[in-house]
Amino acid sequence: MNEIKTQFTTREGLYKLLSHSEYSRPNRVPFNSQGSNPVRVSFVNVNDQSGNGDRLCFNVGRELYFYIYKGVRKAADLSKPIDKRIYKGTQPTCHDFNHLTATAESVSLLVGFSAGQVQLIDPIKKETSKLFNEERLIDKSRVTCVKWVPGSESLFLVAHSSGNMYLYNVEHTCGTTAPHYQLLKQGESFAVHTCKSKSTRNPLLKWTVGEGALNEFAFSPDGKFLACVSQDGFLRVFNFDSVELHGTMKSYFGGLLCVCWSPDGKYIVTGGEDDLVTVWSFVDCRVIARGHGHKSWVSVVAFDPYTTSVEESDPMEFSGSDEDFQDLHFGRDRANSTQSRLSKRNSTDSRPVSVTYRFGSVGQDTQLCLWDLTEDILFPHQPLSRARTHTNVMNATSPPAGSGGTNPGSNGNSITTPGNSVPPPLPRSNSLPHSAVSNAGSKSSVMDGAIASGVSKFATLSLHDRKERHHEKDHKRNHSMGHISSKSSDKLNLVTKTKTDPAKTLGTPLCPRMEDVPLLEPLICKKIAHERLTVLIFLEDCIVTACQEGFICTWARPGKVVSFNP
Repeated sequence: MNEIKTQFTTREGLYKLLSHSEYSRPNRVPFNSQGSNPVRVSFVNVNDQSGNGDRLCFNVGRELYFYIYKGVRKAADLSKPIDKRIYKGTQPTCHDFNHLTATAESVSLLVGFSAGQVQLIDPIKKETSKLFNEERLIDKSRVTCVKWVPGSESLFLVAHSSGNMYLYNVEHTCGTTAPHYQLLKQGESFAVHTCKSKSTRNPLLKWTVGEGALNEFAFSPDGKFLACVSQDGFLRVFNFDSVELHGTMKSYFGGLLCVCWSPDGKYIVTGGEDDLVTVWSFVDCRVIARGHGHKSWVSVVAFDPYTTSVEESDPMEFSGSDEDFQDLHFGRDRANSTQSRLSKRNSTDSRPVSVTYRFGSVGQDTQLCLWDLTEDILFPHQPLSRARTHTNVMNATSPPAGSGGTNPGSNGNSITTPGNSVPPPLPRSNSLPHSAVSNAGSKSSVMDGAIASGVSKFATLSLHDRKERHHEKDHKRNHSMGHISSKSSDKLNLVTKTKTDPAKTLGTPLCPRMEDVPLLEPLICKKIAHERLTVLIFLEDCIVTACQEGFICTWARPGKVVSFNP
């Protein structure tokens, strides 16, 4: 029973582990990971002429590697990393490529470290261009997540285990003294400060979010919203530009460790120390399903945009061309047409619309789970008590190994999540034409302008936004977390910390009881590694996973295995 699987079958067909496509340290020796930071993987496509533009970065212990990624096409050649770095006194914890600026000659890679610094490097030119928080004056705690702001060539966001997040601009310095802050916005369990200084310096903004470590954040596909998960067990979703809290959710128990968005931005999935995956509706601000399949903490959740589909009577899948994928991820237009097709679902229109999202999760139990989010969950036709009959009731055991299992009552279509629990880069988003991100670009320039022209404008922008956007019901929904005074103060730690008693949130919309929401069972649940899993990324022709021993594995999608001579 405990053997490690090298293939599995879903309704799409057979997924197969390609042993020749395994990436690791050049000596292929399993890394002894005791006390080490999680292995993370980042991808970028440099659009070179050879058609082999994919590049891969991963950290193992004190080492950081940068390789050409050959995927399902050719065997990995580990003897020739394009770049390799070994750090002393600190370890890399996470990294993210700027997909906008990547070329065959140059890439911008941000690397976060266990002692709090962030480095900007170019592994192709082999240059270290800048070091941020070098003297650790901004934050001394471990970097948990680092990401470029979507559509920006210069702004990036960094989260720390202190519970703080900082917005940086690569063009600005960090100063030689500790920053002084001025309160910009305060709300329930969060506060945002600007940096007070005569000349513009980093960080531009400091966010204090919740209690305990901020474990991961993810930008929505359109770049407008930011989802954060923290050790206090809360998911908090913010409007990034106006710094407004859009909604919150509480884990069943324990900290939340990972988060990702559906390709159309309508759903957020989290995973954490309650061994569950939780699906949250962005529009309704509520939990719509939980998934039980892991036997330990869930370390990464990710949607599979290539298996996620919206079908009309003339089936139209989003698994087709790059164009479709581009629009699904970045274009409001395509997203809107998806919405209009979805709205037909509830109209009198006779053509049926079926929607399915596929997402995946990996955990410390060394298992990969794939999940389907289907119509019966998304559009329940009857009150919840009856809707529960659509899905399997929770079993403490995972489904029998042979079951390719779709849930009874589901239409056999499914959804998967792609996510690095580190800064999950959008899978291959860089391989899309740059114009795909143009609508995000306008946003970041607004933000740049807002910050550049000082706090006053930024503050007015947010207050104005607040009046327009916030409805009474949003405020009521978050009441249970206790009231926070809104007196402004330069003192940083005045985020009136309201201790939330788990017993008080259970059974409320923040954290419904188990029997009050549908319970998903995984389509497949397979042990695929010896050590805890830390990476899950969905690419067009494969799925990429990695474990703490430092092995990065490629699973060919059905029909994508290329036979070749190594």
